[in-house]
Amino acid sequence: MQQHELDALFDQQAAGYDARWVRMAPIRDSLLFLMETVFADLPEDARVLCVGAGTGAEIAHFARRFPRWTFVALDPSTQMIAACRARAEREGVADRCTFHAGVVDTLPDDAAFDGATCLLVSQFLLDPDARTAFFGAIARRLHAGGTLAWADLAWDTEAADYPAMLRLWMATMSGAGLDDGALEQIRANYARDVAILPPDRVAALAEAGGFPSPLRFHQAGMIHGWCARTPR
Repeated sequence: MQQHELDALFDQQAAGYDARWVRMAPIRDSLLFLMETVFADLPEDARVLCVGAGTGAEIAHFARRFPRWTFVALDPSTQMIAACRARAEREGVADRCTFHAGVVDTLPDDAAFDGATCLLVSQFLLDPDARTAFFGAIARRLHAGGTLAWADLAWDTEAADYPAMLRLWMATMSGAGLDDGALEQIRANYARDVAILPPDRVAALAEAGGFPSPLRFHQAGMIHGWCARTPR
């Protein structure tokens, strides 16, 4: 799927995105809870880049937890950015946020951030070189020693246990209220539009992009979370 097709898809989903995935919130919440510790040594007034900010769930969470942080919400979907802005306004944190509709390379190419989040974004880059370049673009925009925490779908799709894992994951989403048609669409999307790689391979692509020795600190089903720092 090309970038413009992804943008259009997420534009369509923005209005109902949170309601659609509300039953999956425990996975998101467990990831964000552990990310608090990952980011605990950032400055009290840290500036944080949220890549693929979506409707702003992580910004709302971290704005409450770290009251002096400021954020740049980045998403290529204009409708997602609009939903993110509306949520920040409802939460009373919009004055701590800048909203930018675009991809990472549309930001100034300088080290302006103490930390970055990137949740379920890099998995849509099917070409490994493009995925490494994506991580590199984030790394260039972090201060020396800056921290990235990211999550992606990951599994060894050639492994004997992948069919069982995929069935379990589909059943998990079915329990979250998705009907058979939606599940079949997701299954097709995974095969065609999502780069589901072994976790170690995802970490290696990030390392090649400028994040040495990534640590995998979270797993819930097929969603894995990593953290790493740029060199000091």
